[in-house]
Amino acid sequence: MNIALYGTGKMGRAIEEVALKRGHTVGLKVNATNAGSPPTGMDVAIEFSKPDQALTNMRLCLEAGVPVVVGTTGWYEHLSEVKAMVEHSKGTLLWASNFSIGVNLFFRVNKYLARLMDHQSGYAVHMDEVHHVHKLDAPSGTAITLARDIDLNTQRYSGWQLKGQVQAQGHTDLGPGPAPAPAPGPVPISSERTGEVPGKHSVTWTSAEDKITITHDAFGRMGFATGAVVAAEWLKGRLGLFTMDDVLSMH
Repeated sequence: MNIALYGTGKMGRAIEEVALKRGHTVGLKVNATNAGSPPTGMDVAIEFSKPDQALTNMRLCLEAGVPVVVGTTGWYEHLSEVKAMVEHSKGTLLWASNFSIGVNLFFRVNKYLARLMDHQSGYAVHMDEVHHVHKLDAPSGTAITLARDIDLNTQRYSGWQLKGQVQAQGHTDLGPGPAPAPAPGPVPISSERTGEVPGKHSVTWTSAEDKITITHDAFGRMGFATGAVVAAEWLKGRLGLFTMDDVLSMH
C-alpha cells in the first residue's frame, strides 16, 4: 500500500517504521508545513495529528475517496458529524481511541467485568490513567472508551467525570477515592500527565472488604503503531464506518 501519513510526531514516525517493515510505502507525510494536502493517489491514509486538525484531515481523505484510519483523540463530540461525512461521501473511515491489540482485548475484559459487577452493589468503580506530558487531551480517549463500556454494561453508571472538574451533565467531584455511585452516576476518572509514559490505564472495583483491579500498561508506541497499520491493511475493499473492534472480530 501507498500510505498518506497525517501527523509526523513520535507516533507518526513509529507508524512509518512499522509500515516500511511490513512492505508498504509512505508516499505523503503531512505536518504543519504542508497542512491541507489531500492524499491524492494514495491507497490509504493514517491520521495521528491533533484534535483541532483531525476533522479537516478526515474530510480531505473522504473527499479524495481515500480510506482513512483515525488515531487522533479529543474530537469525539463531532462523531455524528463524521458519520454523516462518511455516509455522504460513501467513503471509508476506521477510528479507535486506541489501536493497541492488547488495549482492545483489555476493552473486552472491562466489558465482561462490568457485567459481572452490575449485580454486586457493594463494589464501586474508579479509573486511573497516566500518559506523557505531551498528550493534549484528558481524560484519554482510551479512558473515555472504558467508561462508556462500563456505562453500557451496568445500570449504576452513566457517563464519566474527570476528577476535579464538573462535566456538562452537572456532576460534581466525587473526591479522592471510590465511593458508591448514585443511580446512575458518572464513572470517576483520575488523569495524570508525567514524563514520557506511553500509557497506563487501570479500572478498579472497590468494596469494603477488597478490590479488583485490571490494568493495561504500554511499554512503548510500537504496539499502537502496529495496530494502526494492521487496521489500514484490513480496510482494503471495505466501505463504511468501522472501529478497531471490527478488525479484531473479523480479522
